[in-house]
Amino acid sequence: MLYPRIIPCLDVRDGRVVKGVRFANLRDAGDPVTCAAAYRDQGADELVLLDVSATPEGRGNALEVVRAVRAVLNIPLTVGGGVGTVDSAVALLDAGADKVALNSAAVADPSLLSKLSRRFGAQCIVLALDAARSEAGPPWEVVTHSGKRRTGKDAEAWARRAAELGAGEILLTSFDRDGTGLGYDLELIQAIANSVRVPIVASGGAKDSRHLAAALEAGASAVLAASILHDGETTVAQLKSKLSLAGVEVRP
Repeated sequence: MLYPRIIPCLDVRDGRVVKGVRFANLRDAGDPVTCAAAYRDQGADELVLLDVSATPEGRGNALEVVRAVRAVLNIPLTVGGGVGTVDSAVALLDAGADKVALNSAAVADPSLLSKLSRRFGAQCIVLALDAARSEAGPPWEVVTHSGKRRTGKDAEAWARRAAELGAGEILLTSFDRDGTGLGYDLELIQAIANSVRVPIVASGGAKDSRHLAAALEAGASAVLAASILHDGETTVAQLKSKLSLAGVEVRP
């Protein structure tokens, strides 16, 4: 069977793990290699590494960090941030990524999803969909450039189109819940899960195992966690144990 996945996320800037609230007020959260090794040992099913300053600074992902993290992992690694061309995706895959995640570049040029999917297979291509509740227009709009730009683009429609173009997975982050500890935006998860047939990785707002269980119940295939792990509030193993006790089957 396909178990729900528990995935720690490393937001990296200038070679250090950082975390904030709604993509702002970033604070240092440690060394990415040390964090990656710890989460591996705790039983993480996968790891996501996002270079949060690559796109705003107009550069590619820091490949040396990807290589160093890959060297200590024996689990799948998704890397995003600054993926704007086929060549940049090739560089990340060569550096050790199993999957590449695109947000801003895919919004600017949706055909990039098709190009990458045809070359590497949909299983390697992740749409990083950052969505914020909209005051006018669609219920949720796509935000890009690490939350700095609101596009007005309907998040549900964009998810459907991205899946049709070749995205094999959607990393769905609620901009409004990111770093708040208020729990995932369950309505957002349900809306996107009902719009596409590809797996959804829920992100933004997790505080405890109950939040993870709720996101899985809402339609997510995997749940991302960052602050609660970086701050030592819990471990991947503890989250899995509590989920198992709650009746959620997880990979040992």
